[in-house]
Amino acid sequence: MRRFLDQLYKLAGGIAALSILGICLIVSAQVGLNILARLGGPSTSFTIPSYADFAGFMLSTASFLALAYTLRQGSHIRVNLFVQNLSEKFQWMLEVVALFLGASMTGYATWFAGSLVAESFHYGDMSTGIVAIPIWIPQLSMVVGLALLTIALIDTLIEAIMARAPVLLDEGSE
Repeated sequence: MRRFLDQLYKLAGGIAALSILGICLIVSAQVGLNILARLGGPSTSFTIPSYADFAGFMLSTASFLALAYTLRQGSHIRVNLFVQNLSEKFQWMLEVVALFLGASMTGYATWFAGSLVAESFHYGDMSTGIVAIPIWIPQLSMVVGLALLTIALIDTLIEAIMARAPVLLDEGSE
C-alpha cells in the first residue's frame, strides 16, 4: 500500500509539473504570435483561442494536484520556529492534531468541491471563453487534488500515530 500511495502522489506531482510546462508553452506561443503581429502588421495577427482560459485551467490543475506530493515530500510551508523548541512528545501531539484537523477540513472541501462538479455537470455549465468547454472538466482536477491531499493527510496521520513520533520534520530541525 505504501508503494502504491507514493506512486500515486508522484503521478499527481508529475501531472502538476506537466501543467506548469503547458502554461509556459501556451503563454510563450501567444507572446510569439503577439510579437509576429507587431512586426508583420495586422495581416499577421493571430491568437490562440481561449489561451488565457486554458492557462488558468492548467494553473488550477497544477496547484491542486501538487498538494499531496508536496505534503509527503515535506515541502509545505510550516511554522517550525515554535514547534522545534518543544519536546518530541509535544511535537508529535501537535502534528497529530494538525494532521487530524487538516484531514477533516480537506475531506469536507473535497465533498463540497465534488458537489460543485456534480452541479456544474447537471446544469451543463460551460466556460465563457471563445472555446466553450464543460466547466466540470477543469473543476475535476480540483476534486482529485483535494481527495489526494485528504488521503495523504490521513496516510501521514496514521504514520505519525504508528511511529509515536513526528514524521514531518524538516531536515534542519532534526
